[in-house]
Amino acid sequence: MQIAYSDDDGYRAGACNIGPEEIARRRRAGLIGIGIAVVLAIALVVLDAPAWTRLIVFVPLAGGFVSLEQARRRFCAAFALAGFRNFGPLGEPEQITDDGERATDRRAAIVMAAYCAALALVITLAFVALPV
Repeated sequence: MQIAYSDDDGYRAGACNIGPEEIARRRRAGLIGIGIAVVLAIALVVLDAPAWTRLIVFVPLAGGFVSLEQARRRFCAAFALAGFRNFGPLGEPEQITDDGERATDRRAAIVMAAYCAALALVITLAFVALPV
């Protein structure tokens, strides 16, 4: 995959499409998602819920992983899929007009979401299989 660079604001197609405020927002969301998954997992074990019900931890766990990965990479998957970037204040994204950059962003977002979901699925299935 070829990554395009833009000198004006730090934007790099497929690699960086958000600035500090957006990064902080995703880091917070990621930690909250992981926290919810952990609390939910503990509650299911304490309540002695059927093993299959443990599958519900997948949703907050995957969301947490995606959010933390977005913060780490400085790349928002939702912005990428919608064709936006934001290096300014929250809530003020700008449209990406170059079709090549939009396509590169979309591919990177899909790959990111897929590997974060795969990791969350492996951990969730291991949790389901635990004999507790």
